[in-house]
Amino acid sequence: MILYPAIDLKDGNCVRLLRGDMAAATVFGTDPAAQARAFQDAGCAWVHLVDLNGAFAGAPVNGAAVEAILKAITVPAQLGGGIRDMATIARWLDRGLARIILGTVAVENPDLVRQAARAYPGKVAVGIDARKGKVATKGWAEETDIMVTDLARQFEDAGVAAIIYTDIDRDGAMAGPNITATEALARAVSIPVIASGGVSSLADLVALRDTDVIAGAISGRALYDGAIDLGTAIKALAEPAGA
Repeated sequence: MILYPAIDLKDGNCVRLLRGDMAAATVFGTDPAAQARAFQDAGCAWVHLVDLNGAFAGAPVNGAAVEAILKAITVPAQLGGGIRDMATIARWLDRGLARIILGTVAVENPDLVRQAARAYPGKVAVGIDARKGKVATKGWAEETDIMVTDLARQFEDAGVAAIIYTDIDRDGAMAGPNITATEALARAVSIPVIASGGVSSLADLVALRDTDVIAGAISGRALYDGAIDLGTAIKALAEPAGA
């Protein structure tokens, strides 16, 4: 299972939100590129980036910070937040992103997801953010009546590289991930599922690994707070389930 250290960008800084609330942002660093290098030096295989301002604005906002990160690291990076048309997808991939994450647009324009996945095989993921099993969009500000599994199944034949599932009520709360819901989603679809939201300890990561169906996990606050040591976690996740 792959561990994706997260860099959430707000106003050019590395921050973490509490349950998706932009007003409840904690700044963990003012140099995102240096943070990305530190994650790479600790042995990560990927870096997970989110343009929080972009998610609300519907267009990229923290582009300068993302480009600085891409220049600073050699490991692949994935980015979500405000990516809602083919031109933006193409521009980011041309600038060196390994994978883009489509969230709001997956609900509002699922055909764009399919088009992008065909045009860029292996480089398009779907971000599904949910409260109590129902999908939320526009930076988690709007809730829908769409069930997570129903949305995920729409993309079974689309060729997307992964689904990133975030339980909003767990995100940034250090209360543990929603393992039950994440595992259920991973068993319901053939697309690799990456868990996000609430990962607060090495035990959480091992529990996700031990489902044997979850492909990856994203962690932010726990890494910044020191609750998880990235190097130790990467070694643990390299072990087989149940080890």
